[in-house]
Amino acid sequence: MIQIQNTLLSDDIFEERFICDLCKCKGECCVEGESGAPITKEEFQEIEGILSEIWNDLSPKAQEVINKQGIAYTDYDGELVTSLVNGKECVFTYFDADGICKCAIDNAYREGRISVRKPVSCHLYPIRLTEYSDFTAVNYHRWSICEPAVRLGRKEGIPLYRFLREPLTRKFGEEWYNEVCEAAKLLKGEE
Repeated sequence: MIQIQNTLLSDDIFEERFICDLCKCKGECCVEGESGAPITKEEFQEIEGILSEIWNDLSPKAQEVINKQGIAYTDYDGELVTSLVNGKECVFTYFDADGICKCAIDNAYREGRISVRKPVSCHLYPIRLTEYSDFTAVNYHRWSICEPAVRLGRKEGIPLYRFLREPLTRKFGEEWYNEVCEAAKLLKGEE
């Protein structure tokens, strides 16, 4: 474990190689799992605020779920998570022409239609955060559906923390990320 400011990072963040390979995994992390994507109360409010902007991007089944139960629910761990269609895919997913599962929020953001980004938990995946009273644990979540990403990351030699630079900086800031890079150099024995 490495401590950076008020976070504890597992060694896997530095050691594992990873690059999402959507052509192989098809975005399965947005479909499979025990519950929806974790969101904060602030993200809930932001998404509620832009829902009308992305409504037509959502499937009729997703619209039906949202009309019945809203965009999120509290799961069995007591965590606020995005609602699911048929207990599977997140209500904000859609499938492109190649059958790849993508995020309607992220798509609208990239197109400049909204200023809200997809939930940070989605942006950070496969990193998962656990909040404690004194620190935040930053851990790598190993999942078999991400094996193509591990293979590609190893082939290209890209560590997980480098692949996730943008979301890590979004969550913790540039100064924090620079400290992570310095810690990585020390771990490799570089000066």
